[in-house]
Amino acid sequence: MKSRTKHAGSRRTPRWRRGSLLALGVMALALPFSSSWASVQEGTVSWYGGQFQNRATASGERFDLNALTMAHPTLPFGTKVLVTNLRNGRSVVVRVNDRGPFVGHRIADLSQAAASFLGMMRRGVAKVRIEVLRDERGQQLAGN
Repeated sequence: MKSRTKHAGSRRTPRWRRGSLLALGVMALALPFSSSWASVQEGTVSWYGGQFQNRATASGERFDLNALTMAHPTLPFGTKVLVTNLRNGRSVVVRVNDRGPFVGHRIADLSQAAASFLGMMRRGVAKVRIEVLRDERGQQLAGN
């Protein structure tokens, strides 16, 4: 009679589990880079202004509601970005200097000046396309 028990030393990981673990590992490595370095994003943005005037941003500089700046969760500070309002076609170039937004499913927060350029002051939010600007070598443009 054959025994159906296996020796402790001969246990192997099932094939399906090995493939799943490999896929999970690849995703864990790829997600941080793909999400933070995506060249184009589309989604909802909001704006912030007066109550944050002269407060320190995550980059350490003081917030200026009249500057063309943006808060983004992952893009490096100083990155220049073209933001286009998909409703009216208006665009503005802004510089990332803060982290956020921290509300809902928004992809960025714009300064009051940037929101004004895009024509989104009354609504408070807008559906936009965000494109990271790059130089001729493909390097992200950084502002001063």
